[in-house]
Amino acid sequence: MTMGALHAGHRSLLEAAAGEGLWTVATVFVNPTQFGPGEDFAKYPRTLDADLDVCRDAGAALVFTPSAEEMYPPDAETVVRLPNITAPLEGRFRPGHFDGVATVVLKLLNVVQPDVAYFGRKDYQQAAVIRRMVRDLNVPTEVRVCETVREPGGLAMSSRNRYLSADERAAALSISEALNEAATLLRTEGVSVDFVRAQMWALLSRSDLVAVQYASVADADSLEELHETRERMVVSVAAKVGETRLIDNVVVDLGGPDVPAIPEVLNREPTA
Repeated sequence: MTMGALHAGHRSLLEAAAGEGLWTVATVFVNPTQFGPGEDFAKYPRTLDADLDVCRDAGAALVFTPSAEEMYPPDAETVVRLPNITAPLEGRFRPGHFDGVATVVLKLLNVVQPDVAYFGRKDYQQAAVIRRMVRDLNVPTEVRVCETVREPGGLAMSSRNRYLSADERAAALSISEALNEAATLLRTEGVSVDFVRAQMWALLSRSDLVAVQYASVADADSLEELHETRERMVVSVAAKVGETRLIDNVVVDLGGPDVPAIPEVLNREPTA
């Protein structure tokens, strides 16, 4: 399920499905109900012809491109709301956003009736919301979450990256740097979670082009903000770089291998 303006991250989801021999459906729909007042719904990139080429090349058998009128009849009033898991992180800054996400995802699942639905890990909370909704409502679809695809240097692929100037793109690399630093610190004995958050804020705030909204260390399942380490944590950042809002995250599993969370950050060259 996509809002179009497809990039290598979207392609990886299509290829993951097609590579398993599944009959693959892509959806391209810029969903108005997940945008809040003052957000970028009107200018969100709409590149359907190019998107269809990506879908075709990546193995999609069908692309569903409904209109807003098809998805939302004039008298529609049903909304899917998950009040707890949507409250932290994005929920603090985008009230109502996940109501729109959960509602449109359920509608698309009902229309397509897939056996498996693929989502990217970059939108970690979104994937958690969808998994919870599918579980709670007994939707017979398996939700699979695939790894984040990144540009050289570590910046997570996003349809909104095209808004960034060269200077903003260079400044945005501090997001993946902060995530990697946090992952390293969380594996260091004696370092507190509060100190990790403070270090993330400090690193992200070095550039005047970056305005941090949150730098979070939370339980990987509940998204509860933590003050002590747990075995599985999700480290998340949301920041405006210039006028462009970006999000990213890494999962830190203290029971897993001690490797860089984002290997590309180690030897990065700023992208122009």
